[in-house]
Amino acid sequence: MVTTTQRPALDSLPITKLKGVGAAVAEKLAALGLHNVQDVLFHLPFRYQDRTKLAKVGTLRPGSEAVISVEVVMADVVFRKRRSLMVRVNDGTGSLMLRFFHFSQKQVQQFTPGARLQCFGEVRRGPSMLEMVHPEYRLQSQGAALEDTLTPFYPTTEGVQQPTLRKLTDQALSLLDGHTLVDWIPADQLAQSNMPDLVSALKMVHRPTQGSDVEALMSGMHPAHRRLALEELIAHRLGLRLLRVQAQQNQAPVIPSISELAGQLQASLSFTLTSAQQRVLNEVLSNMETGEPMLRLVQGDVGAGKTIVAALAAAHAVSAGYQVALMAPTEILAEQHLLNFSEWFEPLGVNVGWLSGKLTAAKRRDAIESVAMGHQRIVVGTHALFQNDVEFKNLGLAIIDEQHRFGVHQRMALRNKGATEATLPHQLIMTATPIPRTLAMTAYADLDCSIIDELPPGRKPVQTVAMESARRGEVVVGVEKAIAAGRQVYWVCTLIEESESLQAEAAEDAVAMLTELLPDRRIGLVHGRMKSREKDTIMQQFKARELDALVATTVIEVGVDVPNASLMIIENAERLGLSQLHQLRGRVGRGSAQSSCVLLYQAPLSQNAKERISIMRKTNDGFVIAQKDLEIRGAGEVLGTRQTGLAEFRIAELGRDSDMLDTVSDIGDFLLDNKPVNVKGLIRRWIGEERKDYGGV
Repeated sequence: MVTTTQRPALDSLPITKLKGVGAAVAEKLAALGLHNVQDVLFHLPFRYQDRTKLAKVGTLRPGSEAVISVEVVMADVVFRKRRSLMVRVNDGTGSLMLRFFHFSQKQVQQFTPGARLQCFGEVRRGPSMLEMVHPEYRLQSQGAALEDTLTPFYPTTEGVQQPTLRKLTDQALSLLDGHTLVDWIPADQLAQSNMPDLVSALKMVHRPTQGSDVEALMSGMHPAHRRLALEELIAHRLGLRLLRVQAQQNQAPVIPSISELAGQLQASLSFTLTSAQQRVLNEVLSNMETGEPMLRLVQGDVGAGKTIVAALAAAHAVSAGYQVALMAPTEILAEQHLLNFSEWFEPLGVNVGWLSGKLTAAKRRDAIESVAMGHQRIVVGTHALFQNDVEFKNLGLAIIDEQHRFGVHQRMALRNKGATEATLPHQLIMTATPIPRTLAMTAYADLDCSIIDELPPGRKPVQTVAMESARRGEVVVGVEKAIAAGRQVYWVCTLIEESESLQAEAAEDAVAMLTELLPDRRIGLVHGRMKSREKDTIMQQFKARELDALVATTVIEVGVDVPNASLMIIENAERLGLSQLHQLRGRVGRGSAQSSCVLLYQAPLSQNAKERISIMRKTNDGFVIAQKDLEIRGAGEVLGTRQTGLAEFRIAELGRDSDMLDTVSDIGDFLLDNKPVNVKGLIRRWIGEERKDYGGV
């Protein structure tokens, strides 16, 4: 039982009680989720600046942030591309330029030669010397002084600046002594953790004291950060677990695990399921016959055979009289699913429909009508499947591929297409991006997880080598050898820019080079600016062995299955993340021949790029790669956490805090079983009321 005194609770104190917060400011703060004083305390810094010590100008390096004490040498307003105020300063160890684009005449007059300044800013390379652009500065005659704590930076919104949030936090911290802030985690549960109490942790994270471990604070490894991260992870896990419990209160279609259609489909295949595929299919079928909504995530490395498992599940749903929707994030992946499902189902008399944003108005109207009438038993598509005017007659199973690419609201919209007052459709979620245990325990705590951990027989691991771009000639010789041996080749062009036109240009240059060096070979080209039909035609030509090499942008990260392709060249490999490199490499190695992947890179490599390329050379295991990707990039990048609703952490980082997840699980389960009041308090504090619907997707 949580004990409280008669002191007012901070979560019942509206934010307008803080000085300087009227109705207009309160409305802006609400956009940040700040409604009461407790919310302010749990609106945590995402980084700090160290303004506690002076740096010498002579020691500064580009990219660093520093406080300097300097004397003005000269100031001048210059007119080049744009009007700017240039102030040259010196501290005896070196000179630096201060550059201002927005300034007043009063400021110009402040910078008289000999005036002393204290400045803080980011150091950059300038045309003739290092410079700071728009630094914060104070004249020493105005009493400049160093900060005595690290300076926190908070998430902001339009109309709310850092100084406002710092002032509000100061006020909220001062109220801690006279008000109640409930610690929802029992002390005995934290006894072994060697962490500070909640109030001490909040004070330290918001206003680190002098003498604190600066490195630990900056990296998020300070015990105070760890204490708050632990609580946030527990709240997150509890939120998902509760949502799972709520989802199980709903009904779903009862889909029998025996199906004549599924038997016919399995008998028509040219291969037999692996034991892992059969195990996962059995898990899916046992879910669907219970009458509770299935929420199952199927993970499998590239080429593990998730799609046929989904197709067999679809066959069971169709046999039971229900419709099936299969949603993919890109046109090219959706088209691949349409091709596979049509090949499997149409010989068995089952129509497979198509719905994408690129249909003409007339074809779209016909498709929507056919879906609403129930004529299309299986419908494949992109995000077009969940538009408002699309209605299903009786959706029983929603299959979502690469679900982390969809926003929560998009997945909810598809789920709700099949919702009636009494039932929800089953959901089968597939991903070829293996999810480390640390993510699965936290970001997917509301899902049942299945893993297809076995590749089809005869598959050999892809051999991966890294070569500097200067050795491109040797690579082209290797391409010629592979083609001469009857194999096919992918040549993937990547650019750091997102521009489709630049990507396409790079691919066209590569086609010109290969055509010149290999004049007798048939070279195809696929890029994002081509029409869907053009891309499909080229891909099918490649699959039919009418092309020897396919030059492509990363649109083929997910694409057609070409077992005869045994060589993959990835240009500018240093610019891609581990998961994307792994996905691209997975386009080869699908046949019985030994396959290879060449990572072409531009020297010199950053430490990060060296690490990524080294990992790719060492392993083909998607789970090892995913774990490393998590450690290097963090959960936000790996998961796309801005889209996952509940997974948007304020202070926790799954890669950094993974060692706490067993403790998170233990404490979370204890609270769920014994302390329902604490569970509600933690969820309200960290997740809020508005996200309670997200767990059904």
